[in-house]
Amino acid sequence: MNSRFVMKAMIGFYILIFFTYLFGPLVVMGVTAFNTPNYPQAYPFEGFTFKWFAMLAKDDELITGLKTSVLIGIGVVCVAVPVGLAAAIIMTQIYWRARSLYYLVVVSPVLTPGIILGISTVIFWKDVTSWTGAKFLFNGYFLTILGQSTFISAYSMLVFLSRLQRFDRAQEEAALDLGASYPQVFRHILLPFLKPAVLSASVLAFLASFENYNTTTFAILAEKTLVTVLAGRVRQGTTPTLSALAVIIVAITVVGAVIYEVLRRAEQKKADAAKATALAAEAATPVAVAA
Repeated sequence: MNSRFVMKAMIGFYILIFFTYLFGPLVVMGVTAFNTPNYPQAYPFEGFTFKWFAMLAKDDELITGLKTSVLIGIGVVCVAVPVGLAAAIIMTQIYWRARSLYYLVVVSPVLTPGIILGISTVIFWKDVTSWTGAKFLFNGYFLTILGQSTFISAYSMLVFLSRLQRFDRAQEEAALDLGASYPQVFRHILLPFLKPAVLSASVLAFLASFENYNTTTFAILAEKTLVTVLAGRVRQGTTPTLSALAVIIVAITVVGAVIYEVLRRAEQKKADAAKATALAAEAATPVAVAA
């Protein structure tokens, strides 16, 4: 035994503790979803069963909350991603001395407690709908989408800013010099470049909306999302049905991540092949001229 062996052993022990802390609760919850007792029990394993998944499918409150969460998540993506994209483009276009102040203002919703965002959204839109007479807008779906979008759009903006830092402005200038209009430059040059960021921001916005509780619990009014339903159930005591729901959500997330990574690698491989073909053709051109 020497000092190097001790160092490797300590690092391995630290990594084991870290991953146990990270994935231990998920493993325990996954086991309880297939165990037969009526309360979440990982050990001893008394018998394998799918009955908690069957009971979950018959739980109308959870299913309704899940549908509401999905609808609100789609609405947040439709609002937060375009707003974040616009905010990022403005950030790159304004005078550089104003960028610090602009950044502080745009990112400030992220630093604001979700409770404040939820309450302020309800109070503001209650007055607005009363003044305008558009009381049909004062509902849980609309308020939750707006309340969550206030800070999720800032997350989206950060994603787009990261992508825009690698954008070559010479492409825009060349297109404008050749007679293209600004909408054409945006549609044919900037938007294709931002396509990966659009996808990443959409996934981030949907997941942030799906798991949000602080803002949602105030803005949702009389409706219920999956998170608010689960919070109410946990206060009364958890059941293996919730473990079954967690297993389904984790499985969907893993499958989605794997599909995304496979598609991303396929697109990257295709782009690399096209780039290699173009370089080969460019290298062969002088030889043909010389011949």
